[in-house]
Amino acid sequence: MTQKQILPSGNPRIDRLEMQGIVKRFPGVLANDHVNFDVNAFEVHALLGENGAGKSTLMKQLYGLYHPDQGQIIFDGEPRLIHSPRDAINLGIGMIHQHFMLVDSLTVAENVALGLPSTRGIMTDLDRVTKRICELAEVYGLDVEPDAYIWQLSVGQQQKVEIIKALYRGAALLILDEPTAVLTPQEVDDFFVTLTKMANDGHALIFISHKLHEVMAFTHRVTVLRDGKNVGTVNTVDTNKNLLAEMMVGRPLNFIRNYKTIKCGNPRLKVENLSALSDRGVPALKNVSFEVCAGEVLGLAGVSGNGQPELAQVIAGLRPSTSGKIMIDDENLTGSTPMQVIDKGVAYIPEKRNVEGLIKEFSVSENLIMRDLDQEIYSRNAFLNMGNIAKRSADLVKTFNVKTPSIDTPIKSLSGGNAQKVILAREISRQPKVLIAAQPTRGVDIGATEYIHERIIEQRETGTATLLISEDLDEIFALSDRIAVIFHGEIMGVVDRKDATLQSIGLMMAGEQPPETKTAE
Repeated sequence: MTQKQILPSGNPRIDRLEMQGIVKRFPGVLANDHVNFDVNAFEVHALLGENGAGKSTLMKQLYGLYHPDQGQIIFDGEPRLIHSPRDAINLGIGMIHQHFMLVDSLTVAENVALGLPSTRGIMTDLDRVTKRICELAEVYGLDVEPDAYIWQLSVGQQQKVEIIKALYRGAALLILDEPTAVLTPQEVDDFFVTLTKMANDGHALIFISHKLHEVMAFTHRVTVLRDGKNVGTVNTVDTNKNLLAEMMVGRPLNFIRNYKTIKCGNPRLKVENLSALSDRGVPALKNVSFEVCAGEVLGLAGVSGNGQPELAQVIAGLRPSTSGKIMIDDENLTGSTPMQVIDKGVAYIPEKRNVEGLIKEFSVSENLIMRDLDQEIYSRNAFLNMGNIAKRSADLVKTFNVKTPSIDTPIKSLSGGNAQKVILAREISRQPKVLIAAQPTRGVDIGATEYIHERIIEQRETGTATLLISEDLDEIFALSDRIAVIFHGEIMGVVDRKDATLQSIGLMMAGEQPPETKTAE
């Protein structure tokens, strides 16, 4: 047997991984139906699919978190049994989760060493760990300081720590689960430089993402799962975004937005010098000012945790402000209750739909009508008019294409995309003056995303002033007339979409003001 090649990171290379005929069942669900998947050394292989397609289940079996009911996993022609993540790590498999597995109060070196035996017995050997971190950082361009605490690092730097941690543990094959979801455009560029270097050195990389332009730009092959089955594997150079999307959902999707030109008139929503505290009692918003006019979509971009949820909650009446004003059509709504805000024509799609937008134990019908139960058509003298409620609910389910067994089905039984459509139906059907859409497509399928985008565009054309809060820059650029950027609770600038670039928006998301940025008043 020939000796296995050693990577520059010091890890033995996995030449080829094969997952053959993988079947995984859960009660009432066939999550993986005889799935075949493979990845080679020197390759970035994308794994695509809608929510529930079976991507995460397949990868959890590769990482030892689940065990296949049928099928086998083969390394370099040899079948392997992976009973736990420890088995996977010992085989050279690493996984970087979308939500990082780091301890904020520990240093980079301490996080890398955590859980590993020391060469000094009960004594730590962080000097040896630090030396190795510096070696890996130099090889792969991962600029991190071993003595820095995790809480001091940016999101992009924390991701570099996760990569170093995996490499330190001997990962020759790396599973990357939505790795760019929380990065600025500049951090994404740096990240893909690192991935390219790793692939060129002989690593095998599995890239799970919903961002089709990244898949097209940085991968060699793409495998698409739908309803637990392998729809197909294609070379990236032989396909395009539209074909991949059609493979994912089983029908063509429309990525082209045809906007009607608008002229921004009097502002319908105006926020002036607004400040507010977070749940921890520290400043979350600092003198935020902007305005949105009728028939306009103002996109608010920013990395997660920079005050976006607090801003949406203050406007919706769910969080008090400490200073500043909120105006709707020149009427001061500062300090109003949620019902008062609703009565003034504000619709709210919350970031956390299961916390602020829905009551999971209630039916589809009850969730659709809950804002309107005080209207005489639905209730009178403490008695509900069930006939009118059922008719209205059925109409909304049909109009907004909500897939549900019936209007009496508990909302918790619906998929994420259909639950989001229920919120969309309830809020938009009120013909709002102002729509606050906070992360409206987070966690929903590409097909539901297309539908939600179309509805936001329709609202724009009816004259609704829409504040679109999203961490997805593709979404921001696709839907917005102007783009604002928030950083540490402050507005870094507001620019016309036609003048905005990924680079300029990315710099503002990192707290810098590009000198060439044209501010839109």
